[in-house]
Amino acid sequence: MQIEIDDPARPDVFALLDEHLRNMRELSPPESVHALDVSGLKIPAITFWSVRSDGVLLGCGALKELAPDHGEIKSMRTPAAHRRRGAGRAMLNHILAEAKRRGYRRLSLETGSAQAFEAAQQLYRSVGFQPCGPFGDYKPDPHSVFMTLALPGDHAA
Repeated sequence: MQIEIDDPARPDVFALLDEHLRNMRELSPPESVHALDVSGLKIPAITFWSVRSDGVLLGCGALKELAPDHGEIKSMRTPAAHRRRGAGRAMLNHILAEAKRRGYRRLSLETGSAQAFEAAQQLYRSVGFQPCGPFGDYKPDPHSVFMTLALPGDHAA
């Protein structure tokens, strides 16, 4: 698997992101859908990656800088046809490594609370993410689960 910075407007990535947004809108009310569209993923505070094998798109993920010491995982998605192959874990590990490289003290995320999100929550828990309250601009929402992870490292000023 290769993970590289990518353009969210690339046709196969765009299709995956469109699938992601449609699915999120099926599972949550509009005010509780926090997935970003292509334009939202192209802002300077976000780095977007794809994971591929032999040119085939296996997933994507993004890292948003909330503050110099705090990042947020955005747009983690694997196409339904390519799930259970390790692409999601590979992307998560890549984002964790990048967050540590940037010197972040904390990495957070928002995901859904419905049963359909349990596999994602389990993946995040498996690397140490813990439930937390809303962060950044999020508000309490029964359709959202907020998770955070304190990152190890030398954070001496």
